[in-house]
Amino acid sequence: MKLILRADVDALGRLGEIVNVKPGYGRNYLIPQGLAKPATNANLKAFELERRKLQAQADSLRAQAEGMAEKIASHPVEIEVRVGEGDKLYGSVTTANIGDAMEAAGIDIDRRKILLPEPIRALGEYKVEIKLHPDVRGELKLTVVRHGGPIQEEIEEPVEGEAVEESVETTDEAEVTEA
Repeated sequence: MKLILRADVDALGRLGEIVNVKPGYGRNYLIPQGLAKPATNANLKAFELERRKLQAQADSLRAQAEGMAEKIASHPVEIEVRVGEGDKLYGSVTTANIGDAMEAAGIDIDRRKILLPEPIRALGEYKVEIKLHPDVRGELKLTVVRHGGPIQEEIEEPVEGEAVEESVETTDEAEVTEA
């Protein structure tokens, strides 16, 4: 089945191309979604008139995607996670976690557009690719940090033992005078 593409379709073609697809794919998906028309002489002539309008819409969508890519690049995201001994994460950071963190930062992105080859299982800084448009991909700077900040390795103990005892005595005296 020959079709004229009315929009860019991943792994198939770009706006205005005439492609040959299986009849079921064309009838059940491309035509009902408005992504293609049958390649007849009448449709070819009508498409040439409509091409400028469709190209302007496609250029507008691409410009919006490029603007979103710049916004994503300028807003790094930090995700706090709970960790165990040895800085091992309880669970992992997935596209759902990243999407929630981006939404909290004021960036609304469909989670399916976040390209994460495998879940993140360690603390650190990561670059996550986001597919905003077939031709535009944004890069998010993601930092995975320990929940509550870094753990203090050593708890400082007061050097002067008398200072601690004096503060305890003054507390006891204050309780006695109030009673």
